[in-house]
Amino acid sequence: MLASMPSLGLGTWKAAPGDVGQAVRDALELGYRHIDCASIYGNEAEIGAALQQAFRAGVVSREAIWVTSKLWNDCHEPKQVRPALLRSLQSLGLEQLDLYLIHWPVAHRHGVLIAEQAADQIPLEQLPLHDTWAAMEALVDEGLVRQIGVSNCSTAKIAALLPHVRQRPMVNQVERHPWLQQSALLQYCQQEQIRLTAYSPLGSPSGDGAAPLLKDPVITSIAAEHNATSAQVLLAWGLATGTAVIPKSVRRDRLASNLAASLLELSRSDLERIAALDHHHRFVDGSFWDLPDGPYKRATLWDEPVA
Repeated sequence: MLASMPSLGLGTWKAAPGDVGQAVRDALELGYRHIDCASIYGNEAEIGAALQQAFRAGVVSREAIWVTSKLWNDCHEPKQVRPALLRSLQSLGLEQLDLYLIHWPVAHRHGVLIAEQAADQIPLEQLPLHDTWAAMEALVDEGLVRQIGVSNCSTAKIAALLPHVRQRPMVNQVERHPWLQQSALLQYCQQEQIRLTAYSPLGSPSGDGAAPLLKDPVITSIAAEHNATSAQVLLAWGLATGTAVIPKSVRRDRLASNLAASLLELSRSDLERIAALDHHHRFVDGSFWDLPDGPYKRATLWDEPVA
């Protein structure tokens, strides 16, 4: 198996059925060795079929790739964790995951994928993350997953979890890009030897158009100076600042272009100009978990003031 997680991977969130399989095959042929998945994305079976095709064709071996998946909110009860993992393994056609993450610090009643009323949600006081984490650790003990981690977790939530763990989180996967740099969270995770993976590293458009971050004048200016694309600048920035990045694309030309971002070296001046862009803009703000009379509020989800 790979000793560590490759810093540039393929994200599969919002990759449509019928497209994601070919995207995974193309990515592996181009040289991607890190595939980020989640049960809630609804496309793990298609990804699994693509992986098996790549293995049979000799494009890549199982030992040469890193596959991540995530535990969904309705499976936080300890007795639900192992069955959820087994469903993902079956869909992906794998015997072991390299990394399994708690997708959100939000719990639902089992069987409720998207909570629409407060009664569908379970407060963390009733079902704390450390109870779920203990069941995640059992997966490592059993050899079903190599590493475990969290996603969408604040410094406060990780700090509250750490005293209860036998196996420390390897990764915290969060939204991160120049408009949401999360410098304090990054520094904390680095101090605790927890890798930060940036989802939506190019921003996350609400519709079918391009992410607005790609049109930021500072980003486009730096891209022009390097004869690069805006996406390459954004990904190179994420890599240069010490995170892994998992951009999503289903087009082979963009997959190749994104992968080439690992070769782009930004100058100190470039990094300083990009650092000035931070205005704490969340494209994925978690407001969908903030239900009337429910236990999850945006301020407590992120443990920060909400404008």
